[in-house]
Amino acid sequence: MKYKHPTCATLLSIALGLASFHLYAAEPDAAKTKLAAKPADPSIVGEEVALLTQAPAVPPAIKRSQPTKVVVKLEVREIVKRMADGVDYLFWTFGGSVPGSFIRIREGDMVEFTLANHPSSKMPHNIDLHAVTGPGGGAASSFTAPGHSSQFSFKALNPGLYVYHCATAPVPMHVGNGMYGMILVEPKEGLPPVDKEYYVMQGDFYTSGKYGAEGLQTFDQEKANDERPTYVVFNGSVGALVGDKAITAKVGETVRLYVGNGGPNLLSSFHVIGEIFDRIYPEGGTIASQRNVQTTLIPAGGSAMVEFKVEVPGTFIIVDHSLSRAFNKGALGMLKVSGPENILAYSGKEVDAVYLGRQAEAGSESEKKVTSLQAQMKEAIKTDPRIASLTKEIQIEKGKQVFMQTCFVCHQIDGQGVAGQIPPLGKSDFLMADKERSIKIVLQGLTGDLTVNGKKFNGTMVPLNYLADEDIANVLTYVRNGFGNSGDAVGVAEVRRARSEAPAPAANSFE
Repeated sequence: MKYKHPTCATLLSIALGLASFHLYAAEPDAAKTKLAAKPADPSIVGEEVALLTQAPAVPPAIKRSQPTKVVVKLEVREIVKRMADGVDYLFWTFGGSVPGSFIRIREGDMVEFTLANHPSSKMPHNIDLHAVTGPGGGAASSFTAPGHSSQFSFKALNPGLYVYHCATAPVPMHVGNGMYGMILVEPKEGLPPVDKEYYVMQGDFYTSGKYGAEGLQTFDQEKANDERPTYVVFNGSVGALVGDKAITAKVGETVRLYVGNGGPNLLSSFHVIGEIFDRIYPEGGTIASQRNVQTTLIPAGGSAMVEFKVEVPGTFIIVDHSLSRAFNKGALGMLKVSGPENILAYSGKEVDAVYLGRQAEAGSESEKKVTSLQAQMKEAIKTDPRIASLTKEIQIEKGKQVFMQTCFVCHQIDGQGVAGQIPPLGKSDFLMADKERSIKIVLQGLTGDLTVNGKKFNGTMVPLNYLADEDIANVLTYVRNGFGNSGDAVGVAEVRRARSEAPAPAANSFE
């Protein structure tokens, strides 16, 4: 971790917070007097404990017609969780999840808010709720040392969908470690009823290792300062809304998404591929001021509500339409819609995989298999440290993930290419004849005439030199051992050597 020492602002915050704690510990009667002196609100009827949910779940709509006292208790925990397959991260969380627990209250409610900081935490934390009218959105009253809790109250004066986050210095680090969530203040008259509601929140993360680097990753302050995130994800991790964790609906239902952007830095261009937002409540407001919207911009620390009716079945892909984030950093999810076909609305063939990259079904299954194979290899190594028989198989499965992300749109999922345009990889005499040549083609591209399996092709393959050496080695191992091919593995050292050498001869001479 590059960030090793608290800043002066952090030390000052700790000092002030502990001083405040000791003041109340030393003078309990004064604290009680302050609480007792708080005037009663005649509009408040009754009391209830807030139901908090973890994303993508949302608490049910509020049915009562009068404001009440709502007790909200939220715990801060610093815990190691999955960032991606094989990648862990020490998240700082509200409620044990990223994003933090969804809070749902009504306009006019009086909220008694308790923030507890688990004894295992290493840092003090607080909370700034954008729904609060008061200094720091509650941050000034909720600074809480590990093993302590703080309480303050606020009245929900303004309806809307609001972000909350930690505001302890250094604020970008706390937010960048996952300390954000959302609170919905329903208007007095309520929101229009819908069939399904879901909670989706984007965040950008800055890890010391590159995307996909395995093991426990730490926060990289320099990347955060430069706003160069390693991961941009929905609901705290790569694949949090993919596969069996996708959100669901049925044909004919209306879906409302409560969408937030925790940041700490990036704006979100929120889009559902294959759907149009019938109504949108921009910037977390309560007026549907736009209709028929394709993509909505959500600033860091902001939110939006989007509603749409699903007309046809299938898998709809949720993305940040800054597309490198979706396909290369993790900002991708799924809405799976079941029900009868609606040929009048859409009669085309559904092809999820074109948009999914690593999240395509084959890629997801491959990632699961990598995890299983790695576990087998670790067990084997326990009894025989020299074992390496599983290494090639792991390379093949990892290479399948790279292929699904980068290569299959052109070469096709079965490796057969496009007749007359893109040569096949399956049972390819050209591919298998020269391993070193295949490495150079991936690194430097290929243009011009070539003959594969007795057939002529003339086209262009763009260089893929932006891929890491390991990814190139893995994907070539996959294609050299898939689609009917059988060959030896490609090593990272071989790719590294080819990258360091002078450019290959003209593309035509590869033939």
